[in-house]
Amino acid sequence: MAQKQTCEAPRGPDSKRSGRGIFAEPCEATEAIHPCGKPQDFLAKKGKFPPEFLWAAATSPYQIEGAWNEDGKGPSNWDWRAHNTNFIKGGATGDVAIDHYHRWRDDFGLMRQIGLNAYRFGIAWARVQPEGRGAWNAKGLEFYDHLVDALVDAGITPLVTLCHYDIPQALVERGGWINRDMAGWFADYAAAMAKRYGDRVRWWVTLNEPLCVRDGFIPTPDDPDDFAAVEHHLMLAHGRGVQAIRAVNPGLKVGLVTCLWPAHPWSGEIRPGGTGKAGERLQFAGTPGEAIAFKPEEAREAAHRADVDVNRAFLDPIFLGKYPEEIENAKVPRPVREGDMAVIGNRPDFMGINYYSRMVVAPARNPDGSRGYRWVGPAERGAPHTTMGWEIYPEGLREIIMTVHRDYGAPEIVVTENGMARDDKVEADGCIHDAYRIDYLGAHIEQVGRAVDDGAKVRGYCCWSLLDNLEWDMGWGQRFGLIHVDYQTLKRTVKDSGWWYRDLIKSHKI
Repeated sequence: MAQKQTCEAPRGPDSKRSGRGIFAEPCEATEAIHPCGKPQDFLAKKGKFPPEFLWAAATSPYQIEGAWNEDGKGPSNWDWRAHNTNFIKGGATGDVAIDHYHRWRDDFGLMRQIGLNAYRFGIAWARVQPEGRGAWNAKGLEFYDHLVDALVDAGITPLVTLCHYDIPQALVERGGWINRDMAGWFADYAAAMAKRYGDRVRWWVTLNEPLCVRDGFIPTPDDPDDFAAVEHHLMLAHGRGVQAIRAVNPGLKVGLVTCLWPAHPWSGEIRPGGTGKAGERLQFAGTPGEAIAFKPEEAREAAHRADVDVNRAFLDPIFLGKYPEEIENAKVPRPVREGDMAVIGNRPDFMGINYYSRMVVAPARNPDGSRGYRWVGPAERGAPHTTMGWEIYPEGLREIIMTVHRDYGAPEIVVTENGMARDDKVEADGCIHDAYRIDYLGAHIEQVGRAVDDGAKVRGYCCWSLLDNLEWDMGWGQRFGLIHVDYQTLKRTVKDSGWWYRDLIKSHKI
């Protein structure tokens, strides 16, 4: 474990590590035996993935850490929302979450049993800098030192996300992402984190899914000008974060994570009065509106609009240095100032892709009377879907990887999230027999392999999620983890899919 400073300033890259192992307690990884299925034949082929491929799982701080006000942590926007609104289903909060803050050694022991060689996790900005600017919290900084040191000691590559939706509430009270100053505050934070942990962390993610923040998941911009400002300031913060991290160490890898959804036109009939909502949260699925009669070319145009709004709005700026023409000519343009696009257009070292499903869209009439589009849910189309209401469509992962590779020339790609929600049950034998998740993961990883065969520079795959956790506004109702968590006792149990993932990783070790 590293020697820790007592001051509140971030530790510099010249710090020394003691080399003392972090798992001296009962979390030493052991060879667990479990009667789950073996990897499918296509997954066992050598050469599909390079030996250095990152086989990972992912988490985010608010969903797992808990300890919301311990050891000097400040309140985040999600803490405030959980305590002051009815936004989270069932009154759930992240106050305890799944208590990773206190149980991280045990969680890391399970991670080692599964055999991960990489782990994507986030830093809670309010834990290390309670006000989002100014003083640093020494105990918060030390907590992430412990995590990083443990990963390095175990030979697990850390991938760090700087902002996974949660920001200090103090910054929300200054306007949050509507305030242009957020880009500068974020850059200062990014630089400090790179200085503190950059001697051990090579892979850095600036922002997770700016799409969800822009579309009102966090916060809800009522004014169109605010909507445009939130999107642009997120992109500007990403660009300034890239600059800040590279200024600390140009050898570090830095990228953006976006949730990408292939957009396909719907050619079937629309049910009269249908909403298209098969699940409870489809905030990124397009503009709700009344379905209208349409021709095939109009459906294709609707799919194009969806692609621009959901995908190209974020890919074009970082790779092409400009917004799509449709956004530049929008009624409410982004508040771009001179030099902004050059900052945003600092090409990332890798592109992080979160993939869960595709969009199938049809033309619709927006509330203002203009033509828009709406998401045609899988339930309306009779398509298989998860308990999130998202269609199970593995082919879309290869499609979106190849789009990023061919259309944008991404230098490297990491699948930073992919997984399925299901109401898993603990069976009489104490196990969780989630064969459906094994099928889901196997089918999607096969598509990643095909993209690699097609020349895409895919460097890693992160299963969402390592553990069952709080699913944001949906509370405790959606389980994504490789590891089951009893939300009452917080007992952890590796699911069949976790042992299957272990065998898959083993099959690719050279």
